[in-house]
Amino acid sequence: MHELAIASSLVESAELAARQAGAGRVTQVFLRLGVLSGVSKEALLFSYDVAARGTLLEGSQLIIEDVPVAIYCESCRAEVRLPGIQSLRCPRCGRLSPHIRQGKELEIVGIEIEVEDAMKEAI
Repeated sequence: MHELAIASSLVESAELAARQAGAGRVTQVFLRLGVLSGVSKEALLFSYDVAARGTLLEGSQLIIEDVPVAIYCESCRAEVRLPGIQSLRCPRCGRLSPHIRQGKELEIVGIEIEVEDAMKEAI
């Protein structure tokens, strides 16, 4: 289950950013997760709670934004969102495209913290 290693890395990165911001605690972590990232959302959510134990993130919530697959179609000269991941064919013209523009993401886009004086602040 590589999601535990990924969750540990996310917690480590978020905790470092929170400490640099003077946080007493992290309440939420916002993550973009592409459907082609190779990461199971459910396993990551479970692993996150395990990885966060004993850190500034303990008890925090991992908020995941699912990122669909988008490709660039040379025939249509457009970026198009795919209805699924079974085929990398343009839904407009049916042409196969190797140009994946979106869907592989695994990135922290924000964290919500409580600063030492108990005020909440988004960074």
